[in-house]
Parts: sequence; C-alpha cells; structure tokens
Amino acid sequence: MKSPLRPGDPRELGGYELLARLGEGGMGSVFLGRRDGGPLVAIKIIKAEYAHEEEFRGRFRSEVKRARQVPPFCTAAVLDADPEHRTPYLVVEYVDGPSLDEVVTREGPLADSRLHGVAVGVATALTAIHGAGVIHRDLKPRNVLFALGSPKVIDFGIARALEVTSQHTHPDQMVGTVAYMAPERFDGIHRDITPAADVFAWGAVIAYAGTGRTPFRADSPVAVAARILTQPPDLTGLSGPLADLVALALSKDPEDRPTAYELLNLLLAQNTDPNTFSRPPTLDPRLREAAEAAQLSGHHVSGGGPRPGLPVAPAPARRRRWRKRTVVAATAAATVLMAGLGMFTRADDDVATDPSSELIAQAAMPVPGAVRGPWVVDALDRRGQWKESTDDYGGRCSFKNGLVMTTSAFGLECPGTTETFAGNQSIAAGVTVTNDLSCAEVRFRVAGDSSYWLDLCPQLIRIRHQGALQVTTLGSADSGLFTPGKRRDVVLQLLDEEASVAVDGTVVLTASLTDPSLLAGTVSFGVGPIDAARNDEKQVGAVVTKAEIRPIEEFETAPGGSVPTFTDVRAGKTTSIVKVRSYQPKTRSIVVEPVLFMTGDEYCRTFRLEPSADAPCEQAWVTEDSRMTVTLSTSAEPKLTSTFDEPDRCAGDPVTVGTCSITAAKLATRLGNGGLAQVSTADGVVTAIAEVYTP
Repeated sequence: MKSPLRPGDPRELGGYELLARLGEGGMGSVFLGRRDGGPLVAIKIIKAEYAHEEEFRGRFRSEVKRARQVPPFCTAAVLDADPEHRTPYLVVEYVDGPSLDEVVTREGPLADSRLHGVAVGVATALTAIHGAGVIHRDLKPRNVLFALGSPKVIDFGIARALEVTSQHTHPDQMVGTVAYMAPERFDGIHRDITPAADVFAWGAVIAYAGTGRTPFRADSPVAVAARILTQPPDLTGLSGPLADLVALALSKDPEDRPTAYELLNLLLAQNTDPNTFSRPPTLDPRLREAAEAAQLSGHHVSGGGPRPGLPVAPAPARRRRWRKRTVVAATAAATVLMAGLGMFTRADDDVATDPSSELIAQAAMPVPGAVRGPWVVDALDRRGQWKESTDDYGGRCSFKNGLVMTTSAFGLECPGTTETFAGNQSIAAGVTVTNDLSCAEVRFRVAGDSSYWLDLCPQLIRIRHQGALQVTTLGSADSGLFTPGKRRDVVLQLLDEEASVAVDGTVVLTASLTDPSLLAGTVSFGVGPIDAARNDEKQVGAVVTKAEIRPIEEFETAPGGSVPTFTDVRAGKTTSIVKVRSYQPKTRSIVVEPVLFMTGDEYCRTFRLEPSADAPCEQAWVTEDSRMTVTLSTSAEPKLTSTFDEPDRCAGDPVTVGTCSITAAKLATRLGNGGLAQVSTADGVVTAIAEVYTP
C-alpha cells in the first residue's frame, strides 16, 4: 500500500525519482519510483547496517545476477540493481495490485477456478525461478501480488544474501515467515536449503488461500514450528486433486515433495484429464500460456546422496519416493546429429498440395541441456504407454500388430500417455482403417471439454475444433489415401497457430488453430464412424502403429562435441543407464527414459558449471533427464540382476549395477516408476536389466 515519503527518505537514487513508500521489511524499505518519465518501478533500498559488509555485498551481487536470469513467467521482473552503491538497491517491475494476503483478508478464502489459478500461477513462478538456479526462501501470501487478476511472485532469491551473512543470522534467527517454512529449515543454519523448501511454502500458501488459515496454525511461532516438525497439516476446507497436491507438497521429507516443475505438470493435468467426471477448473488463457512457457524454460536434472568415498549408513528398507532429490542447474547444449524423419516416401495418389509446405527435419534424439518438452515413443505392439481397455458400449482397445480399436458406438478413445504437450510439436504414427465407414482419429491439445481432432477417413482428411458448445471444421480435403487395409505413415505437425498433415511424406492438409486457450493438452488415438448419425451401430475399426509424439525444437551445438548424447535404445547394440517408468514382464514390455548418469563433479566439468550452493558438483550422482519415454520389448528370458541394496555383495564397477539374480516380478516391484537401471538392447529389444545402486 502506498504512503507518502517520510522526512528522512531519499528523493532520488541512481537516477530514479522516488515518489512514495510501498513498504518496509527485514532487508530494507521499498519505494515507488520512476526514471526519465518511464514506467513506474519498485525500488528496494538495502538497510545501511548491511551495506557496510563486504560479504553481504558480494552475496547480494551474486544473487541479483541470478535473479535477473529468471524469465518473467508470473514473476515480477528484476530490471536494475547497483550492489556497489553506498546503499545497495534493487529495481523490480511494479505490480499495481493487492497481495494474496490482502485479498483473503478482505474477501475470504478463494475457491474453484480462482484458487486453481493462484496454485498454477505460483507453481509457474517457482518453475521459472528454480529453472534459473534461484531459490526464493521467503514465499508467503504477502509476496504474491495480483496484476490484472493474475498472480505474480515477488522478492525471490535476494533473501539468501541476508541469510548467509553470519553477523545477522544465528541458530534462532532465519529469513522467512515461520508459518511457511519447511521442516528442514529448523535443522540449523548448516542444513542446505534446496528448491524443495519453496515447494513446501507453495503448499502452505495455497492452503492459506483456500482456507483462510495456515496449515500449522498455533498460538506462537515456537508452537507453529513444533507443529511443522511433528504434526500433519490441517487441510480442512480443501478438497479434490488440489488438496492431494498440497498434502504432497507439505511432506516432512524434502525428497518426498514434487518439484515445482512436477507440480505445474500435475496442476495443468487437472485441466486435461479425460477421465475426470467433474468439470475441471477453467484457466485464464494468459496464465495457461505463461505456465506452458515456464514448463519449457527449465532444465530437468535429478540426483542425490553423499559424495563417493564418504561413509554411507546401512541402507534402510527400500521405499519408492516421489522422486530423487532434484538439482536445478543451467547446462550447455550438446552436439547432436541432425537427421530427417527418414520414414517417408512420395505418395502415389494425386493429391492437391501446397508445394511450399514441407515437414521440418528433426533430431533423432533429445539434446542434453536443451529446453525441451515431453517426447513419447511407442510401437503400440504391446502394453506399454497405451493400455488395453473395453468401454460400456463394447468398444475395445487391444494389441495385435498394433493398437487395434473397434466400436459400434459413436466413437472410442484408447487410454495412453498422460503427458501434456505444449508448443510446437509433431505427432507421427502408422494408420490403417478397416472399412469404408471408419475414421481413425487423433485427438490433440485435449484440455477439459475442448480439443482438436484429426480425422483420417477413406473419403476425406479433416481437422476439427471441439468447444464446450459446438464442433467446427477448420479444414478438410477430399482424399482416397486411406483405402481400407492400406497402412499410411501420418505426421501431424503443430507450428504456432498452424497445423499441417502429411501422409507418406506429402503435406495434404493445413489448417489454422483458432482457439487461443488451447495452447497445450494431451494426445490420444481413437476411431469413429465418418457420419455417426447414419452409422446404424455398424462396427468401425482402425489400427495405429509406431506412435511418436515429440517437440519440434531448435538445436545448438556444443563446441568440440564435448557433451555426451543420450543413448538411442531403439537401434543397434547399446548398454546405458535409464529411468524405468514401468516394467511388465508378462507382456515382455518395459518403458524407459534415457538419461545421462554421472558423478556431480563430472557433471559440472561436462557442462562447465562453477561450484556453488545451487550447482550439483558435490552430489554423489546426477542424472540429466531426456524427458523421452520409449516403450521397448524384452527378450523371452532377459538377464535380470539387482543390488538388493547390498553393494558389497551384489554390485559391480564402475557404475554400481546389480550382479545378483532376481525374478522379473521382484525386479519390477523394486524399480517401480523412476528406478534407475542399466539396460542392454539389441535392435530395440532389451536383453538385460541390471538395477543401479544409488545410496
């Protein structure tokens, strides 16, 4: 809230005219200002008692540099700073709106779409902040402001400059508000603070927004801290999936909390889950656009454990955590061999095409360190990322030389990957229809009740938009390409607001995507009659094979090819470390994510990172995650080994991989979703799986 300048306040600083006071905090005072008639800005002037300490100035300088790298996704941008000034100051975007604390105090708890929007907005901000290697450390309702109705997070990262200055912090003094502090922050000043502390604060902030009270409310700060350390949160008043996410974020152990990036994925999935029976919360298109941009702005790195050579306590009974400890770090792009899709031949059919329309050549594998979205590969010849199912009308999804879809009703969708795909993307598959009445269907950017459809029929190819009230055809082309029984290779490319459809390498249809709110969503395959009103319950069917859904990316090259590449487990003979997403011995199927696995110091050398509190250089192991999930078949009797959490007896070098035999069922249980394993493949068939020991 603005108030007049006080008699002792400066009227000018660093060329900025100070116009009013905005507030005062532990580090200094905040003023409203402007320079040379430009836009209004918020100027934080650091207290003089800190300004005289060189340690503080150095840390302030470093943290300002990091904060300026945070992309402006639901954050107040850092515009200027002068750490060398007699009174150091920081200039940030001025957000002319109330804080979350003021809104809840004035209007009461938020609900439905408004609460969901705050949850998405703050998770978006944390994704952007953590992606730049910054930790907020003081997230609370007062630091969430509303600009034109959308939340923006302020005051990120700079608190670290005060927290590490020993003259101003003691074991009983910490930067932050107790009600929003994670349990590990009460372990003393020598405990490392990670991004997981911000995720805990997110849970507390959203609980406050939805109930009007903090989840560990008590009569004194000491009692609040005791409850945070020992008691479950009081989430009375929250319900549904959001309550589950808040509870997860408030886990006592930081390793049991999702990352901000994972939180954002799960929140956006609430808008896109095709299996929900209740209408999902609506999301402001501008907020969704910021959220999807933040999804693609960070690096996805995980790791944990002590450094090699340090004493390791005996392993406790194994339990599958939400995730391994996450390390956020900026990395360099890697060398990659650029290749075309290589799966197309010129169509023989006479189809009118736009000669200027061409498919974009893409890399064969993701690039380590590059910004990237999810990438899904599945041959669809067995249970993997898609599942068998039967609906209430007798429609069936099964596997026999592909994903076989049959129904006599108005349509059928087969359950598959739940990933949310944003931005420019490519959806490729082999498609066959079984009779003249059948249309194979690709449903994309599915978000709640809205989506787009690609219909592939014997008589036509069509793109439709489905809104809440009506279905609109955006483009169609008469075509005899999909003769029943004839397999065609189809690529649907989404570039900005344009969709193009290529069949056997030739672009046959383009259409503009007209819904500004559909920037992202899930993808599914299905089948339906070309005219549901006239089908008269006759059976229709289609077969889909070799699905690949992937981002269309821009690539950079690392100098000298010094950065290793992800292993392509689909071709040749390979041995590499992967994250196992699921292992299903009965169907001889395994879903894996290729990763780069190395020690922390190797990682920092490879990606040229300087050791710092936020870099992973001191971790025992680190993975750079590809975000590419691949379904592979296994041989009839693959070699299966485990460490059984006993590396002295059941592990080999140089990577600590299992050497003791194990049954397939037990190995599947131990690996769960996210366990690390070394797999050996021959032309895409897994011949050996060895569990990796990660203390």
